[in-house]
Amino acid sequence: MSFKSYFFIAFISLFIISCGSNRNVVNSRKKSSNKQVTTKKLPSVNQKSHVKNLTKKNPKLNKYTLTYIKRYAPLAVIKMHEYKIPASITLAQGILESGNGRSTLASKSNNHFGIKCHRGWKGQRVYHDDDKKDDCFRKYNYVEQSYNDHSEFLTGRKRYAFLFTYRTSDYKRWAKGLKKAGYATDKKYPNKLIKIIETYKLYAFDKVKKKDLKKYKRQKRKPVVVSVKVGASSSSKKISKSTYIVKKGDTLYSIARKLNTSVQKIKKDNKLSNNTLSIGQQLTIK
Repeated sequence: MSFKSYFFIAFISLFIISCGSNRNVVNSRKKSSNKQVTTKKLPSVNQKSHVKNLTKKNPKLNKYTLTYIKRYAPLAVIKMHEYKIPASITLAQGILESGNGRSTLASKSNNHFGIKCHRGWKGQRVYHDDDKKDDCFRKYNYVEQSYNDHSEFLTGRKRYAFLFTYRTSDYKRWAKGLKKAGYATDKKYPNKLIKIIETYKLYAFDKVKKKDLKKYKRQKRKPVVVSVKVGASSSSKKISKSTYIVKKGDTLYSIARKLNTSVQKIKKDNKLSNNTLSIGQQLTIK
């Protein structure tokens, strides 16, 4: 075999090896088609009248912020009564961190608070450049899930515990407390929240009482139910209970909404110490 033949074979071998060793691993991510939708019609907290009055006094207010208030003020009020977080704070954070619901993360993944995956997250994921390249963020089917996670994020971490000693009407202390607890690195974060709250008078929603929430139709969906007879009471009335089987994407909040009950009641009836659920888990619904 000639010298040229040896040289040609050696060159081909090196080429094949180099191609194999330098092959890039690509993680394909499908574009989300999620829309910013809610699972059902929300109660009125007079948000439309609120926005109308704001517009009369100042026609130059941001129209996207006004639309956000009309759409999500009820969710903020619901969360306030469930978790004792001021509605004005939740709403202002949603407005600020989601760009009025128009950011990529909000519009495609329904994540309005920039909540990252964190350890233990088993739901859907999306990746965006943030503190580092390709940071992992939570992806939701519905905006309500984002609001629910925001509330659980604050109530479930010790560093935010001191905030719940403040009144829900004291939005200024809450705004400053969030910065103190390390929620945001931006030094102007409290001032930005306070400015949004005062410009759009979001503090009005902190005054909405639970009994003032107007009734609304909940989404009808038949859960997996097993009827059980518990027994007769002193008045000879039978008490019934049902079992709900947890499905992928379920949260205590979404289940409570589906079955017309509350997160607190589900946790109490099932002796749950936290909000963690697993697929296939059976929950007693009374």
